[in-house]
Amino acid sequence: MVIEDMLPQHWAEVKQIYLDGIATGQATFNTDAPSWEEWDKAHLTTCRFVALDGDKVCGWAALTPVSSRCVYGGVAEESVYIAQDCRGMGLGLQLLSHLITESEKAGFWTLQAGIFPENEASVKLHEKVGFRIVGTRQRLAKHYGVWRDVYLLERRSSTVGLD
Repeated sequence: MVIEDMLPQHWAEVKQIYLDGIATGQATFNTDAPSWEEWDKAHLTTCRFVALDGDKVCGWAALTPVSSRCVYGGVAEESVYIAQDCRGMGLGLQLLSHLITESEKAGFWTLQAGIFPENEASVKLHEKVGFRIVGTRQRLAKHYGVWRDVYLLERRSSTVGLD
């Protein structure tokens, strides 16, 4: 498995992996994938990665800004998604670890994630790389007509933003 920068030509496979995540009902409030243009606009241009097995995209990770205010310039929300047939092989750990390393090189001091409490595998993955649950956003929004809670997790860098 090789981790490389995500390129526009990866979008079809990235989108399918996202759609597979949506289908689980445990990955996101979204019910459909955006177009490449919408996705590209919403995500930071730095720290976008795909995990490749040959030419096959097996997973992806990316950052979105949490605010347009300059004081939050070193804070981002992360997403990591693994293809259905590649789950349980440690790829999420590889991708998330790579994203953390590269985000710190890019000057990010805090990464955050919003995860449904029922998505225990994702919560455990994030805790394994230093994220901690800082709170529960209760009944944050309805998902298919049902109110859902969301854990807010964060990871503070031990090397960036210390001064």
